[in-house]
Amino acid sequence: MRTIDDFTRPMEYVSPLDGLLGPLIREWAEREVMPYRRRYDEDWLDHSLIQSPMKALLVDYGFQRFFFPVENGGMDLGNSDDVWVVVFRLLEEMARADSGLCIALAVVLWPLMFITMQPHVNRRLCDEFAPMFMGSKPVFSALAMTEPQGGADIENIDLLKGSTIRTTAARDGDEWVINGHKLWPTNTGGLADLLAVVCTTSPGSTDPRDIAVIYVPTDVPGVTQGPPYEKAGMAADRNGDTWFEDVRVPLWYRAHGPGDDALYFGEIVTVGNGLSTALASGVMMNVWEKLVEFVNSRTYRGLPLKENDAVAGALAEYAANLEAVRILGYQAARMCDRPHLYGERWSRRMIAKSRAHRMFAADRCIESVGSAMNVMEAYGADRDMDVEKQWRDVKMLQLWLGGKQLCQMEVARWYLECETL
Repeated sequence: MRTIDDFTRPMEYVSPLDGLLGPLIREWAEREVMPYRRRYDEDWLDHSLIQSPMKALLVDYGFQRFFFPVENGGMDLGNSDDVWVVVFRLLEEMARADSGLCIALAVVLWPLMFITMQPHVNRRLCDEFAPMFMGSKPVFSALAMTEPQGGADIENIDLLKGSTIRTTAARDGDEWVINGHKLWPTNTGGLADLLAVVCTTSPGSTDPRDIAVIYVPTDVPGVTQGPPYEKAGMAADRNGDTWFEDVRVPLWYRAHGPGDDALYFGEIVTVGNGLSTALASGVMMNVWEKLVEFVNSRTYRGLPLKENDAVAGALAEYAANLEAVRILGYQAARMCDRPHLYGERWSRRMIAKSRAHRMFAADRCIESVGSAMNVMEAYGADRDMDVEKQWRDVKMLQLWLGGKQLCQMEVARWYLECETL
């Protein structure tokens, strides 16, 4: 019987770490997550069930230490030659179990990229914040971008150039004073320990040098996290409002400085889109498992349901989409690992390509999971099958980082050289 591992993973990209970490994460997912995931929807407020698998991965397996330099007690995996291919495999395995939990765990590392990745490691900030992540309790980071008035304006730096950012950072002696309101960051809603906050040092400015990424521990006076949102899906991905009222942090808590913060923000966008492709692949693999189980155990006219022409055709379409998404995702990760061939991760070229990859993968994932539910009829909506959970969760793949519309705009800007989009 064919399994999910028969779908193509380009073997020439596989790192030795993959053979060690991939099976480890699959075993974690099947033991710690899959038996309990359908109950996560009722756990969206307390996160009592979700804490155990998070702790196992972040602390016991050391996931929260992955990107920090060795001298800080970390593993420095963020600077290995094949980091993004390895990360793709790990996130694919996590998303197979629960895509909301996957993105929550991924975002622990995502904001740390500004200070831990070559060629822009900030040693002083690594020294400052690494001890938080080296202990025996899970520590959660969040990237505070989106604001109430502008939605995805901040992610649209190429066109708006930070001109609509309203969260301000004003210099006062040797400190930044931050005021503003962010919403929707993953790992907020009372969970976050450390925020990377996208601010402006000059409201209304179109100069990228005025875009600042400043780190804010959430126990600093003036930081308030609101309660988590209740969403249609991805209950393990905790989001909420965060307010900053005269929050003071040292000047050197800024990731890099004028111009560089905006430049490396492009890398955040590229990698974020790549992570979304990994989620699409993982979800599709798990729904395929459920779908195959269903069509082998149900009969039509005395034969397994898969022997029906219409059902077989739908299954073939699903398999083709999963093949394409998985190969695309690994290729996209490989491109991030080879900037000397494809361009720096923060380049407009790579941002556009990652947008195209994410848009295609999210669309195929949502379409395919919907098709699987159609094949399964009423069973597709049965919570015991877990497919309806994946169906509700994956819609978020189209919505974050500016949604499908911003993906379309940035793809068109680069490939068509549009000037007004």
